This record gives sequence, C-alpha cells and structure tokens, in this order.
Amino acid sequence: MPLWPVYTGTKQPHDAVTELPAPPPWRAFDGGPALRTPADAADTSATSPDRAHRAATYQATPQTVQLVNAALYLRRPLLVTGPPGTGKSSLAYAVARELRLGPVLRWNITSRSALHDGLYQYDPLSRLYAARQAAAIEPGAPGAPAAASESGIEDHLRLGPLGTALLPYARPRALLIDEIDKSDLDLPNDLLNVLEEGQFEIPELVRASRHTPSAQVMVDGTHERVPVTHGRVRCRAFPFVVLTSNGEREFPPAFLRRCVTLRLRQPDDSHLAEIVRAHLGEPDVYARTLITRFLSRVGGGELATDQLLNAIYLARSSDLSPESLDDLAEQLMPYLSEAPQTDAF
Repeated sequence: MPLWPVYTGTKQPHDAVTELPAPPPWRAFDGGPALRTPADAADTSATSPDRAHRAATYQATPQTVQLVNAALYLRRPLLVTGPPGTGKSSLAYAVARELRLGPVLRWNITSRSALHDGLYQYDPLSRLYAARQAAAIEPGAPGAPAAASESGIEDHLRLGPLGTALLPYARPRALLIDEIDKSDLDLPNDLLNVLEEGQFEIPELVRASRHTPSAQVMVDGTHERVPVTHGRVRCRAFPFVVLTSNGEREFPPAFLRRCVTLRLRQPDDSHLAEIVRAHLGEPDVYARTLITRFLSRVGGGELATDQLLNAIYLARSSDLSPESLDDLAEQLMPYLSEAPQTDAF
C-alpha cells in the first residue's frame, strides 16, 4: 500500500516523498532530463536563520497534515487562507524542511505582479549593450568574446520562482506564492494554464532554438544554470505550490476547483501553548496568563499569533513590574482591523 501520510508534521526530515504513488493520469508529467534537487532545506546554511526557525518550529494541525498530503498526492496547488499570523507562509518552509524539497522558492505578490514576473525575466537592453560592446572589439583581440553565444539570450535571462519550480526536478520543489489575493484580478486566471499543464515556453528562446536548440539559463535565487531545450520548461515532479490568501477577495470557481483549499483559524489555547513552547520554551505562569487574555480578545477583532509571541518574549527579557508588563502587552497586541473594542488587559 502507498505511504500515507508522506508529510507527517513531526518536523523530522526524511525522504518519504520518493514513495509518493504515481500521480493521477490527468496529472502526470514527463519533463526531463531529471535535475538534482538543490541543497536541502533542512540545512540551515541553505536558507536564512528566520526561515529555518519558522520551518523547525511550525505546529501543524491534523487538518493541515491531511490537506498537505492531499495536495502532494493529487499534484495540485494548496490554497491556504486565514487571518494574519496563523502560519500560512511558514507552512511551505515546514513541508520543504521535512520532505527535503530544497530551499523554498518564494514569489511575493503585489497589485502589479503579472504571470511573466513569476516565469522569467529577460533584459533586452542589457543584451543590446553587450552586443554593441562585442561588435566594438576586434575578433581575436584581448577581451573579445570567445564565441557569439557568450552574449546570447541566455546571458540576459533568468527564470523566476514559478519558472524554476517547473523545471524537471526529480523530486518536487516547494513554491510559495504569497498573498495571491493582493494580485491584479487577472493573475489567478493567468496561472490556471501554467499550473494545469505544468509547463510554459520562453518565446525568446523558442525563436533562437533553430540555431541554439539548448540554452543554459540561470534559475531563481542562485547563479546555477540549467539546460532549457527549444525554449520549453516542463516539470517532471509537480512542485508543492502553496498560495496564501488573507481572504481579502474571492477567487473564480475555475481557479478554486484546481486547488486543494486549507482554511486556517486562530489556534485554541492548547495549540497556542504548543506554538509558544516551540518558539520560546515551556510557557511560565505569566505566559499562560497572556495566552488566556489573548484568546479572550480574539472575538473582538483580528489578532496575530506573533503579537502574542512578541509580548511573551519581552516579558521574559525584561525586569518590568507586572503592571508595566500588562500595559506593554496591551500596546503590542492592538487589533489589526476595525472591530468592537473589548476590555483592556
């Protein structure tokens, strides 16, 4: 029988992702040749300390574990919605760390983001400048390019986070598309075909493929180059794609039906205690008091878990009186959205 769950939420890195069953027939991909996965995400030298900490301390709920595995098995993007501070973006780092998927590829969405930004960036002006420089140097002279390809298109093109995730890696890469609800109205629909087909073309390389069938293209986040043949990028193992949303807009049905949707809610008292324990050690008496007060305020407006963590950290790192600590905690945990006010601490 196939292994379930592949992702366990236990935070212990392992290679069970290689035991995923074959994809559904409608989600099978055949890109190649297979590429080696970059440095492991469990290696803290391969990522920033804050992201490594988030990955190692993430507290997954049973529902999260189930739906992450559903997305992995079905080769579908995971749309994660919920209020700020519930760990939506941290989930991608936690899964990448446990399943050894390499460094997380991150695409931060703004109102100006377009599909092209996630796939690749091409700078025609730098290529024109390089071509003029090359033309000004007499062939064979010192500094002259050894071959025309040295100033070719591939030297002025880099894959974006989405484009890199769709390379034919032997195991899935992890891609975080953060705050998709902040995008232009067209972006979710523009993503449909790429995420459905698991491939895209780079027109600049397609046009040059008659003379240069294969180009060595830089990937997102590093100076590593990978071969792209005939201008087409096609995945082999569909990436683990996490799209986060704060619920600021609704998405079209065609987009939603192609995603596995995980709705995160504010954690309860036991889950909050686990989160505090993972980040700051065993909660003391005052920390548990802050947890209780935090939960009592949740119904009155929007709060984020990291506000609570900030208050507990400062309480442990200072010698303020209890009255001063209460006042500081109140100032550190204001509501993030307009809501009826409740009693202060």
